[in-house]
Amino acid sequence: MAAPKKGRSAGAQSKPGRSLALILIAIVGLTGGMFASGHTTPRLGIDLAGGTSITLEAKADQGSAINKANMDTAVEIMNRRVNGLGVSEAEVQTQGDRNIIVNIPKGTNSEEARAQVGTTAKLYFRPVLQREAQGGSADATPSTDPSASASPSGSASPSASPTDKAADKAGDKVSESSSSPSASATSQGRAVTDALKKAPTPSGSSTPKASDSPSASASGDDASAAAKNYATLDCTNPKQRAAAGKDAERGQDTVACGQDGEVWNKFLLGPVDVDGTEVKKAQATFDTQTAAGWRVDMTFTSGGAKKFADVTSKLAQQTSPQNEFAIVLDDDVVSHPYVQTAITGGNAYISGSFTQDEAQSLANMLSYGALPLSFKEQSVTTVTAALGGDQLHAGLLAGAIGLGLVIIYLVAYYRGLSLIAIASLLVSAALTYVLMSLLGPAIGFALNLPAVCGAIVAIGITADSFIVYFERVRDEIREGRTLRPAVERAWPRARRTILVSDFVSFLAAAVLFVVTVGKVQGFAFTLGLTTVLDVVVVFFFTKPLMTLIARRKFFADGHKWSGLDPKSLGAQPPLRRTRRPSGLGAGPVDTKEA
Repeated sequence: MAAPKKGRSAGAQSKPGRSLALILIAIVGLTGGMFASGHTTPRLGIDLAGGTSITLEAKADQGSAINKANMDTAVEIMNRRVNGLGVSEAEVQTQGDRNIIVNIPKGTNSEEARAQVGTTAKLYFRPVLQREAQGGSADATPSTDPSASASPSGSASPSASPTDKAADKAGDKVSESSSSPSASATSQGRAVTDALKKAPTPSGSSTPKASDSPSASASGDDASAAAKNYATLDCTNPKQRAAAGKDAERGQDTVACGQDGEVWNKFLLGPVDVDGTEVKKAQATFDTQTAAGWRVDMTFTSGGAKKFADVTSKLAQQTSPQNEFAIVLDDDVVSHPYVQTAITGGNAYISGSFTQDEAQSLANMLSYGALPLSFKEQSVTTVTAALGGDQLHAGLLAGAIGLGLVIIYLVAYYRGLSLIAIASLLVSAALTYVLMSLLGPAIGFALNLPAVCGAIVAIGITADSFIVYFERVRDEIREGRTLRPAVERAWPRARRTILVSDFVSFLAAAVLFVVTVGKVQGFAFTLGLTTVLDVVVVFFFTKPLMTLIARRKFFADGHKWSGLDPKSLGAQPPLRRTRRPSGLGAGPVDTKEA
């Protein structure tokens, strides 16, 4: 086996084709993944794609104060609300000390997100005392179908009455995910049942007494006022619907409206039994065991589980609609499932004829419905796609001008060597575009105008890395070295400078991303991403390509258009002294330097 030649580096100058092949495979693979996913363009933010910007003003409730902690909690809950709907590129941030700005890009469930973000009142569970259907096909005949019922999973449900069977078909049912039902009703439950047997039927317009409610604690005056409001309430009237139940206290009876398809229901509700903050977790799941379709699983806190067990044990003894509880969000009834058995384990699920979107929406309301403050929608601004298109066009134009100026400088100063820089810029641009397109569906990254600015700034950072390396190579040539050793000797020093420079840029981008919010984060993210890609391109493309072109006669011989001409660089050949003649005689010695 032949020994390696002396002076030949075993490092980077051996097999540069491997690095080039590796980065080529990466580009082809990422591009293939982009086309396979169907996301061939980056997702655009609200300032480029258009959308809706909502300003919410905080209002202090009884027992709560407008402070940074409560505002931050509200922002976090609203963020989870819109993210739960798949609007992961929506922006939620505070403005001043009492406003929250919600930016929802166009084409991403923005209407549903706006509805849920705007529903900022507290979430409550209230027992249903009376319910009557209005509007749609139920105008003349009030609905008697309850909207919910309960039995534990894994055990037989009690025998269903005809009313319950109708409810199973038309309404939602709340069941226990674990534990078994109570074997018998409590004496209090039986007493309540006896009282409710004397109550009017669900289709009647009169109101049961406050004492008839399973959780009746409202005063007679409060119950009387709520009963009068219920008798005159018309939920098909938008003005009456908006005013229903406003400013009702937790311990009072109240009225509310809710919609089931095209039918509006008006409700007379008892005092609050369970607060929305006592729902620890709620999520939409598909029932694979019974093939019953989509349902909403709920987990209560320890305190909430006890309260929910108490109220369901009482409601389970009632007849429709007094065996229902209403889930009230922002004074609107979003669901009113019926109860068949007591739910004592702290885990329950609501089932019915849910679609996936309906189950997810209800789960979001249960999980994120309770806010520490109330909010009023102060303004709604729509950003048109045309305006966003103009901004995107201006940003791309600025980027093209900047890239063009960089290329002109490289060609004028580095001549043939500029081909390597231009090829490296193209590789970096291709990787940036593909990754931005893939990161949209992967992590919800949305390209906004500051992010475009970050990409433009990155052009200079990337070009700077090439210039550092090129200048190191030219310095080696000025010292009298030929191109191939100059390329290898220049790389360690250039590499160190490039890494330090990119580390500082990446650190600045990371800090900016952490300490800022909203659109500025787009700038920081893009700057950090392109800085990382700069290191990848320089190490796996620019350096190997330089090693290959150093073997080409045009560059190795220092052609005047190569950018590496020793003469134009001011290189001096190394000094050599002639040897003293060894012959005899007294002739003069030639000491002339070569």
